[in-house]
Amino acid sequence: MITWMQSLSDPIRARLLRILDRTELTVAELCTILQLPQSTVSRHLKVLGDEDWVSARRDGSSNFYRMRNREVAAAQRKLWDVVKGQCVHQTTADQDEARLEQVLETRRSRSEAFFSTTAEKWDRLRNELFGCRLDTWMLGAALNPELIIGDLGCGTGILSQTVSPWVSKVIAVDSSSAMIQAARKRLKDKANVEVRKGELTSLPIEDETLHVGMMSLVLPYVRSPEDVLEEAYRVTRKGGRVILLDMVSHDRAEYRESMGHLWQGFSESQIREWLEKANWKKVKYELVPPEPDAKGTGLFVASAIRG
Repeated sequence: MITWMQSLSDPIRARLLRILDRTELTVAELCTILQLPQSTVSRHLKVLGDEDWVSARRDGSSNFYRMRNREVAAAQRKLWDVVKGQCVHQTTADQDEARLEQVLETRRSRSEAFFSTTAEKWDRLRNELFGCRLDTWMLGAALNPELIIGDLGCGTGILSQTVSPWVSKVIAVDSSSAMIQAARKRLKDKANVEVRKGELTSLPIEDETLHVGMMSLVLPYVRSPEDVLEEAYRVTRKGGRVILLDMVSHDRAEYRESMGHLWQGFSESQIREWLEKANWKKVKYELVPPEPDAKGTGLFVASAIRG
């Protein structure tokens, strides 16, 4: 306790703690707020760090400092609660608070300036920095953790990889031995994923097992999409859903040779007719906004509920 009191005995350190109790700041920002040279601020921060009053994190070329707050010992926190209201003259405290607000406003202004000049190219910039599947990972986290998902026509297992951390179980099915091998390699560490070899018209899944069946760019490869949708109905529970992501109708006949497609995409009326014929209810159909750099055809997402 005496050591803690000694570390708080200097008014500069008390001022530092009052500010860092509110938010984290860099040394340069603290110098601006306290109107002190960097050497002085750094020296006092070291004392506070040695006594576990503050912690620092590295971000690029800067260190951000903050008060440890809930991480400090209970007795240490009680001491600070007593000291912080009495340790700095009110006029000095008010000036520190005013300069803190100026620093925080400068931060906000920099962010606003960035977005004012970047808004039109933000999507491209974000994709370049973080990839184009960012939203998919967030949506995966919104899934009910008790769901059993069917990745029907799983390919290399990328969809299963995305949803598996957030649901109870994933059953990934594909008819291609090469795809199954690639999926098993990708998903080998996913304990709640079962990779099964089988045809989409005769799924290796028990009746009414799935809460959601997903098919991504699958239907162009099957001879009878209506049979696939009927089979998906069989393995889905009452109230469960089927979700399709696929290509709209197109005139790129070369896909038959280059990708082995049997169908040149699908119209909304085709998809609705097949789903309704297979007894799916409440069909929804939505076109996917095209990616600026995508070279393929347009896409749609359709969903329906098993009555």
